[in-house]
Amino acid sequence: MQGTVDGFSYGAVTPLVAYLMACLGGALGLRCTTRSLLVTHSRRPAWLALGSAAIGSGIWTMHFVAMMGFAIKETPIHYDKPFTYASLALAVVMVGVGIFIVGYRGATGTALFTGGTITGLGVASMHYLGMAGVHFHGRFTYNTYTVAASVVIAVVAATTALWAAGRVRGFMWSVGASLVMGLAVSGMHYTGMAALGVHLDGTSHTGGGAPEPSVLAPMLIGPLAFLVLAGVLVIFDPLMIMGRPVPRPVEHKPGVPASAVAPHLHRRPALHQGHRSGHPVSRTPQNR
Repeated sequence: MQGTVDGFSYGAVTPLVAYLMACLGGALGLRCTTRSLLVTHSRRPAWLALGSAAIGSGIWTMHFVAMMGFAIKETPIHYDKPFTYASLALAVVMVGVGIFIVGYRGATGTALFTGGTITGLGVASMHYLGMAGVHFHGRFTYNTYTVAASVVIAVVAATTALWAAGRVRGFMWSVGASLVMGLAVSGMHYTGMAALGVHLDGTSHTGGGAPEPSVLAPMLIGPLAFLVLAGVLVIFDPLMIMGRPVPRPVEHKPGVPASAVAPHLHRRPALHQGHRSGHPVSRTPQNR
């Protein structure tokens, strides 16, 4: 028996909130990745890990917020918690692999292609592993071509996001990139859902519908709390907002005005060149 699927049981609420979650995770992840490029190599892994967790949590939260509106009219549905949490771990790990590749190799050429492909496959794997955790009196079937289209969307979205993380520096540009990323990730989700077919066991089932929000809400608390904390960190770190390196402090020397230090430092290579060329170089008392 063919089941009747409703992906928008709560109207436009769940798609809109899901999109905002994807944008939030993308924005935080992009800012953290940009921040990692402005620090020393010893601190870079921590920022890249935070960015990976932010993007992975945002994508996962988007998926299950959208799933709040998913219903099969003829039968109730339930969620397997081990599969659900495994999909979260898979998203964070595979997104992390892609981000670390770009973070250390740069958002160009082979590194961008490899990182984007791995990250995109991670997003798609998270989606379909999460769907494997949906239990009901029947089974899912998928249209191969539509599934392939959803994977392509995920890879393109991930590659674009990683390129933006490595190239975009302005805050407004990063916001725009996160909005595009959220749209692409949401598009991947609903494309994957369009590939879905439901076959029920038996001939008659009753009491179906969307799961109560209380079913998925407890599982969403952890990732949502993490996104809030990461957002607070971004807000109180101006460097993460502006995406610019901290200006180096001006060097002060006794007897030398601060305004004259920078030009003096710029002239130093020329003075050394004067020594090598055999021309005498006068030295002021302050520099002896």
